[in-house]
Amino acid sequence: MTEPRHAAPDEEQPQVVVNDRRRIDPETGEVRVPAHVAEEGTAPAVADEPLVAEVVDEVAAELKSQLDERTADLQRLTAEYANYRKRVERDREAVINNAKASVASELLSVLDDVERAAAHGDLTGAFKAVADKLVSTLSKTGLEPFAHEGEAFDPSVHEAVQHNTSPDVDGPTVTAVLRRGYRFGDKLVRPALVAVTDHEPAAAPQAEQE
Repeated sequence: MTEPRHAAPDEEQPQVVVNDRRRIDPETGEVRVPAHVAEEGTAPAVADEPLVAEVVDEVAAELKSQLDERTADLQRLTAEYANYRKRVERDREAVINNAKASVASELLSVLDDVERAAAHGDLTGAFKAVADKLVSTLSKTGLEPFAHEGEAFDPSVHEAVQHNTSPDVDGPTVTAVLRRGYRFGDKLVRPALVAVTDHEPAAAPQAEQE
């Protein structure tokens, strides 16, 4: 059996050489000069220009890639934040409008009384001043009355409680408003109660008897 051979103490061990071919020093960030150039001292500028230009192009490309990536991330975050703010603002406005509409709907019966009093000539003096202020305040919050005689009948906002026919109208027409309707912005608070008249062709004149 052959025993492993141990190197003598004075025997020189083979050295492992690792060549770092990176052109940019990872610690200092400076451009490395090739060994043959360093040994020769100052090399001609013409010999260094291609190497320096290539390194500069690589660094510039890497920096541009990182900048483009960071810019895209920033734009995406900015857009997401803007959408978030818009969504929060829409939700906040919806809550406020719903609250206003709820309060206004509780006062519709008061507005009906005010309108009836005005129709009978009883809206005078201090009562009229208070009523006008109430109507003005509700109008500023966004409450809007609708339904007038002579307008076209719209089943989405009108509720027909009376029906007639007449040759004087071209189509379904509101001919009497029994209760005013109200809307708050795009939201229907209460439909209007109306009387509707449909078109009725006029009777053909009878032929004169010979």
